[in-house]
Amino acid sequence: MTNHGPEAFSTERLDATPLRAAHAEEMATVLADPALHTYTGGAPEDLDTLRARYTRWESGSPDPAEHWWNWVLRIRADGRLAGWVQATVAGPRAEIAWVIGTRWQGLGYAKEAAAGLVGHLLAGGTVRTVVAYIHPDHTASAAVAAAAGLVPTDEWEDGERRWSRTDVTSGAARPRADPRRRG
Repeated sequence: MTNHGPEAFSTERLDATPLRAAHAEEMATVLADPALHTYTGGAPEDLDTLRARYTRWESGSPDPAEHWWNWVLRIRADGRLAGWVQATVAGPRAEIAWVIGTRWQGLGYAKEAAAGLVGHLLAGGTVRTVVAYIHPDHTASAAVAAAAGLVPTDEWEDGERRWSRTDVTSGAARPRADPRRRG
């Protein structure tokens, strides 16, 4: 894995390809359900807003020590997009997040995608610690984190519990960069 941008990866049923502004139209439909924001706040974005967000993400972090890696998830069997995964990578630490559209929830795609993402990040040799922040009432997201090998910690931020997986001691903790709240 390079530091220049995300590399595509695949799981048993999904292809994770780098997110581009061109994905906004299909993703606006995938992300249209307000229920997706129950635990994270906000509301579905219209196409222009989503395209502008993806353009910013595609440009990357303004901090050269931090990388914004984002992937859309395409179901191989039907070719449709079903969600996204992302990692904010700073040194040996990656903070991850995932969203699967309502239509595709309950089919194991989130667990498969998150586990695939964690494996992909750790296999690259740079990332040693993977972190996710999960609302305490979001049991489905907690199950996804557990399936990806993350365990809950006693640390909390903004009302969310920190889940973590460290394969090799990564050294000093770094400040949290919330990938869901980046511009």
